[in-house]
Amino acid sequence: MLDLAGLDRAIGDFIGTYNDRPHSELGISPRDAWVADGWLPRMPESLQELDGLLLTVPKNRVVQRDGIHFQGQRYLAPTLAPFVGHTITIRYDPRDISEIRVYDRDTFICTAIDEAHPNLRLSLRDIETARRARRKQLRRAIHDRIPTVATRQEPRTPEPIKRRPRLRTYEEDE
Repeated sequence: MLDLAGLDRAIGDFIGTYNDRPHSELGISPRDAWVADGWLPRMPESLQELDGLLLTVPKNRVVQRDGIHFQGQRYLAPTLAPFVGHTITIRYDPRDISEIRVYDRDTFICTAIDEAHPNLRLSLRDIETARRARRKQLRRAIHDRIPTVATRQEPRTPEPIKRRPRLRTYEEDE
């Protein structure tokens, strides 16, 4: 069984092999056909621009005094201080949310790091799986405690309902 990293490697290997072997329609490898026309794709000028193109999951967040809150994590960077109270856009890689890219009106500001897990690569799926497991554990604990609490409490007898006396009327009032 493959994990996500293994699947990623297997797909990368397949693409590499596919691009190097001769294609039945082209007669040459797809890589050679790509380069033969002399056309090269426009490359971004920096790695931040490349991240902006590849990280296509934008979310809007307001910068708080203690950082940016996203998926129960808190992300910090020193350059966020002037943006406290402003709405910014974050982009992230769902396979690694230990850091996020912060943009203000499509202008890259900084990379913010998850302070609680700075050197740990966490995927969004890992966090969601851990949360589901924790909720399930808590539900089970609550479910197990319900019969214990119910047997310890003495059953209450309902108190008799006190009826108010009816208002007396006199012949003169009618």
